[in-house]
Amino acid sequence: MTEYKILIADPSYSSWSLRGWLCFAAFGIPVSVSVTRLYTDNFLTDVTAFSRHARTVPVASANDGSQFTDSLTIAEELAHRHPEACLLPSGPQQRATARALMAEMHSSFTSLRADCPMNTRTAYAKTPVSEAVEADLRRLEELWQARKGTWLFGEHYSVADAFFAPVAARIAGYNLPVSEQARAYVSAHLHHYPFRQFRAWGQTFASQSFYFRDYAIAKWPGPAPLEARAIDADAEESVNKNCPYSGNPVTDFLEMSGRIYGFCNPRCRDKTVLDPSAWPAFMTLAAA
Repeated sequence: MTEYKILIADPSYSSWSLRGWLCFAAFGIPVSVSVTRLYTDNFLTDVTAFSRHARTVPVASANDGSQFTDSLTIAEELAHRHPEACLLPSGPQQRATARALMAEMHSSFTSLRADCPMNTRTAYAKTPVSEAVEADLRRLEELWQARKGTWLFGEHYSVADAFFAPVAARIAGYNLPVSEQARAYVSAHLHHYPFRQFRAWGQTFASQSFYFRDYAIAKWPGPAPLEARAIDADAEESVNKNCPYSGNPVTDFLEMSGRIYGFCNPRCRDKTVLDPSAWPAFMTLAAA
C-alpha cells in the first residue's frame, strides 16, 4: 500500500499548502503531515530536508521514492494513482476544463494574492479594493458562472474546487464584492468539512504578524461553531478514555454541553474546541 507524506507551511496563511492538503484530505487519501513556518530561518532547511528538489511548499512524497514538488503535481499524480477517488471529472471535456481552471488559478490572480493574502484566522468588515483586484474578481466570476451545482462540476467536489478554496477564503475574509452566485460558491467552501478542519487546525499554531491588516475586524462568515471550552480534568471524568482521532489514551480535555471529552494532546483538543462539528469522529462520540 502506498504511504504518503506532505510538508506544508502555516495552515492559517499558506494558500498553496491548503490546496496540497485538500488533494489528500478532501478525497480520503491518508497522508502524514508535517508543518514548517513561513518567514523563519528554518523554512528552507525544513523544505530541503524533506526534498532536495523542493524550494517551496507543499511538497509530498510516497514510500516508493516519488516526490511531488508542487500542488499541481500533487493533484495530477494523485488523480493518476487513485482513480477511485475521482479527483478529476470523469468526462474528457469536463476533465480538460478542470485542468484549465487549475492551471489559470496556479499562474494568475497576482493582484488578489498580493493585496489580500490568505488569513483564515481573521475577517475584515471592509477592505480597500484596487482596480487590479476588481479585475481579478471579475475573471473569477467568469470562470465560476458555468457552475451547475454546489461545486464547479455539479455536486461532486473535484480537485479544481480545491484549487479555488484559498480564493474563497480571501473573498470571505476580506469581504470582497462579488455576485450572489459567486458568494454561494464561496459559502460552499466555508461549510466544507475539510476546509473547516484546516481552518480550525491552523488556529492551534502561532499567528504570523506579516498577515495582519489594519482594517476593522468582523466575525468570520462561515458556520458558527458549537460552544466548547478547554478545561483541566482527568481521564476518570471523561466520557471517552481514548482520543477519537488517534485512539491513544486521553490527556487533554474539553467541555461541551455539560460533558467532558478527552484527547491525546492539546492540539487535538484545541482544534476541536475551535469548531467541534467540523470533526465527524468527535461528533460521533458526542452523539453516542
